[in-house]
Amino acid sequence: MKSLFILLIFSFTSNYLFSQNTNDVPIQNISTDSAVVYRLFATRNMYTFIKLNTRNGKMWQVQWGTESKYRFVTILSEISRVDEGEEINGRFFLYPTKNMHNFILLDQISGRAWQVQWGEEGDRSVIRIY
Repeated sequence: MKSLFILLIFSFTSNYLFSQNTNDVPIQNISTDSAVVYRLFATRNMYTFIKLNTRNGKMWQVQWGTESKYRFVTILSEISRVDEGEEINGRFFLYPTKNMHNFILLDQISGRAWQVQWGEEGDRSVIRIY
């Protein structure tokens, strides 16, 4: 009887641990090559990525789909965050937050940061964090 009780507790604990909602964990599938100009950052929406120019901080929302009407690239920010002479591959990087529509853009040299929000046309924004 004691063995059965321990087995049941182990079984319930294992099921609980392995069935946790993984949506709380931000997705990061990043290449390790720091010399690249562009990187794609996965969002928690399986159809949406953010393309980042790592030299200057410009960004695009990239959406894919099985039908052509769902595939598009739209501008998140076409503003360079540094002067042309300060551009360096790998300078900018995106960090996910627990909010699926928000990332933090970090200038890894100066330490400046921006809140990046992707989504529908009226919901997209890039705001400097002071």
